[in-house]
Amino acid sequence: MPEMTFTVRWPDGTIEDCYSPSLVMHDHLDVGAAYPVDEFVSRANTALQLASQRVLATYGFECTSAMAQQDRLAISSARYDARSAVTVLDMQPPLPAASALPPAGQ
Repeated sequence: MPEMTFTVRWPDGTIEDCYSPSLVMHDHLDVGAAYPVDEFVSRANTALQLASQRVLATYGFECTSAMAQQDRLAISSARYDARSAVTVLDMQPPLPAASALPPAGQ
């Protein structure tokens, strides 16, 4: 199962590297997008819960690293007004470009 990191800038300029055990984060956040703190945390938590469920389905146990990341985001986000913005700076690895994918059926 591919894991990834996503890097965010909090409203005070603090940069934080975050972890996800799955690329599912790409379905919930966009690089370059700014989200209100409460929306960012909600989106990230949804993705991390899905990632943990994927780990459970594959390995038979939930991902404690995803749960720990949710805890770190809760601690970090508590310092800011819910309406201030968190910016997603990067997600690695990126999703492959649609043109880089092989044609269907190959």
